Amino acid sequence: MTDAVAIRRPVSLAIVLIVAGAIGWYAAFSLTLDKLAVLANPQADLDCNFSVIVQCGVNLGSWQGSLLGFPNPILGLGGFVAPIAVGVALLAGAAFARWFWIAFNVGVAGALAFCIWLMYQSIFNLGTLCPWCMLVWAVTIPLFWTLTLSNARAAVFGVRLAAVGERLYPWIPAITIASYLIVAVVAQLRLDLLSYL
Repeated sequence: MTDAVAIRRPVSLAIVLIVAGAIGWYAAFSLTLDKLAVLANPQADLDCNFSVIVQCGVNLGSWQGSLLGFPNPILGLGGFVAPIAVGVALLAGAAFARWFWIAFNVGVAGALAFCIWLMYQSIFNLGTLCPWCMLVWAVTIPLFWTLTLSNARAAVFGVRLAAVGERLYPWIPAITIASYLIVAVVAQLRLDLLSYL
């Protein structure tokens, strides 16, 4: 295998990276503004507070909202720049080494793992669904599946997984929707969202 790994459809991957990164960055930025508003005025009426269940105030004020000692949205402000930069580089014709794709995939997998932990905390411990957080979840899920299956079919993870990636890549929209449905069903079962509509 050569040092540089060519992704078969760099344009579609690049677009997903840029769009997901931009939406995720916007959500992180909006959540950061809300956190600053709460710090300036703990009684601030946040635009993201729609109801007892759908709100971001509880999440921002919890220890889970500042896991590393600073507000989680700061991670998003820095982290979502990476897919945007990689997507733009792909559109410009860049080719990255195999180690880069593996490291980038590990980073995105870490972001998804963190989102899953935050989903659990939000649904099971805080009893709320933060709109901006859900937007971050909503873009991180397809970002992970698109990057992972694109890397798999390009043999980044080895030749054996290339066929799996090739078979599953066209199913990314269905896999993403299935992932969304799992989160929605868990949230409904735990929080009974439909009763608040």
